[in-house]
Amino acid sequence: MSKSLSEIDGKGYWAATIRLTISLLVIWFAVSYGAGILFRDFLDQISIGGAPLGFWFAQQGSIYVFVALIFYYCFAMNRLERKFGVEA
Repeated sequence: MSKSLSEIDGKGYWAATIRLTISLLVIWFAVSYGAGILFRDFLDQISIGGAPLGFWFAQQGSIYVFVALIFYYCFAMNRLERKFGVEA
């Protein structure tokens, strides 16, 4: 059951939404830029599926993490919407 407009904590909802979005963007940046570019030489010492790990993150791993973050974002936003009473 959704709350009336006067009962919704709009500032709390947006603060939680922005905090979630920024944290997921930081994770995505760390995986795509950090693992794929900055730490590639170090990660290339490890092999996954016959390919160096740094190369794997640059080519496929960051995409897999991005897709996983999309699913987590959907799950977390549904939870936030229920918590703040803004679900449709």
